[in-house]
Amino acid sequence: MSAVGLIVEYNPLHNGHVHHYTRAKEVTGAEHAVAVLSGPFLQRGEPGLVSKYARAEMALAMGADLVIELPAAYAVQPAEWFAYGAVALLNATGVVDSVCFGTESGTLEVLQPLARMLAHESEELQGHIAHYLGQGMSYPSAYAAAAEALAGSGGWKEDILQLLHKPNHTLGLHYLIALERLGSRMRPYTIPRIHAGYHDEVPGHTNIASATAVRRMLLGPAPDEAAPYVPATTLAILKREFAAGRGPITWESFRQPLLHLLLTTPPEQLAALHEVTEGLEHRLGKLLPALTGADVAGMLAALKTKRYTHTKLQRMLVHILLRHSKEQLAPARLAEGPGYLRILGFNKTGQALLKQMKKTASLPVVMKPSAFSHDQLDLDLRAAAAYANAYDAPSPDDWYRDYRQPPVMI
Repeated sequence: MSAVGLIVEYNPLHNGHVHHYTRAKEVTGAEHAVAVLSGPFLQRGEPGLVSKYARAEMALAMGADLVIELPAAYAVQPAEWFAYGAVALLNATGVVDSVCFGTESGTLEVLQPLARMLAHESEELQGHIAHYLGQGMSYPSAYAAAAEALAGSGGWKEDILQLLHKPNHTLGLHYLIALERLGSRMRPYTIPRIHAGYHDEVPGHTNIASATAVRRMLLGPAPDEAAPYVPATTLAILKREFAAGRGPITWESFRQPLLHLLLTTPPEQLAALHEVTEGLEHRLGKLLPALTGADVAGMLAALKTKRYTHTKLQRMLVHILLRHSKEQLAPARLAEGPGYLRILGFNKTGQALLKQMKKTASLPVVMKPSAFSHDQLDLDLRAAAAYANAYDAPSPDDWYRDYRQPPVMI
């Protein structure tokens, strides 16, 4: 029973994702697919357009057999920890034998040897990163420049810096690094992105558009414009969730609670929260009078500097909203890996995979969070409640849904 692992957000699931799923099964020869799905908040520091349950349902409707939640501790993180958490979950199932991800080039030729070199971060790499940070670079740019410096000393001729400025190459590299660090037997595969770039805001002339473009259409005056670019099941699920007041959820849905926290949290307490670094608590305090009249997009624009990327600032706001401390998400704790396999959904084949996982998994398989206790799970439950509070008319059933909701099954 072979299975390929997919690391996804599906915000929302669109035709490009269907292509990735189909090609992943083709190139790996896998009979089944296991998806690791981000929960309420996503890697780039954005809320999901609809709940994780709705997005898990989209995945199952497409054909995925089993959906596992990526804990919030890893979901809203830079590429290194996002990738490590997701790969560690797939590795821990004991039933996944390959991982397939998209890259701009569709080749592992350069990424694999670079990943082997970077898997165990040397003092030299850390020294390069510190040097470039000292020049005012953002962390992703500093990491890419450090990787290029080491790759150059290793005799590579490829332009590593240019390579790592492409978001899917960056994630792909960190998936490969995670496989190396874990000593995983899962085999990596990659397929090229087609037709739509990661950040493309408007669709091209095919039926594949980026998630950014699809969201723009869904949030516009004519959501049905997205119909050619998403499966019919995705559009039906979105319409159902929107009609029920459970979406679309955007950063603006959290403006009031975020402002409350910024106005009432002393700087020293802000400084203790994850990704509030290098004096950002003081920058927040200085700009706060101007921020109170702004939407969240305006807050981010006011906070942005050359040093801090838009994505870094979005993630910081998520950690402020969810009160994630530096201690809770310290690198040493993240390096221990996820503590459980939280099942979000499955189909009939997925049931067979779950039965096999009970014999092979190296982590507890969690079907009912109310029957399991873990520090990371506490963060998941809090994130789900905070997310549900953004619904049009949230109820206690919404706030505590994670305690009561069984996995989605189709």
